[in-house]
Amino acid sequence: MEGFLGLTLPSFLGQLINFLILLGILTVFGYKPIRSMLDERSKRIKQSMEQAEATKREYDRARIEVEKQISKARDEGRSIVEQAAQAGERMKEEARQEARREAQAIVERTRAELERERGKLLNELRKDFVDIAILAAERVINETLDRGKHRQLIEKALAESTVLKRGVSQQCPE
Repeated sequence: MEGFLGLTLPSFLGQLINFLILLGILTVFGYKPIRSMLDERSKRIKQSMEQAEATKREYDRARIEVEKQISKARDEGRSIVEQAAQAGERMKEEARQEARREAQAIVERTRAELERERGKLLNELRKDFVDIAILAAERVINETLDRGKHRQLIEKALAESTVLKRGVSQQCPE
């Protein structure tokens, strides 16, 4: 006898029993291993997500640390540049002062040398003047002491002295 939808009770019961046996076998051998495999995979995914979060936190912490170190290095670099600039200015100032001291020493030596030369020239001038005065005195003594001749000799001696003074003045300006 054919029943509803072409099913008979014995055939339906056979299919039901087959289905329940298959379900039992699949449950024991299929569902539990698949379920445990899915649970294991879920666990690994969760661990991976936690690792990813931990890695992200570590990355953020390391990035902040690196930024701090870079900022510190920049500050140190600025400080070194400022110190170098100050040292350069200090060295420039020391070089200027040394140049001033050397220039002052050169000026002092030149002045001292000029003073010695001037003294020498004055001594020579005095010596020449004394020689001229002695020469004039000799001439005066050798000549007769009349008033006209006496005046003429003195004027001649003064003229020679003036010529000598002009020559020395041109050589050593005061």
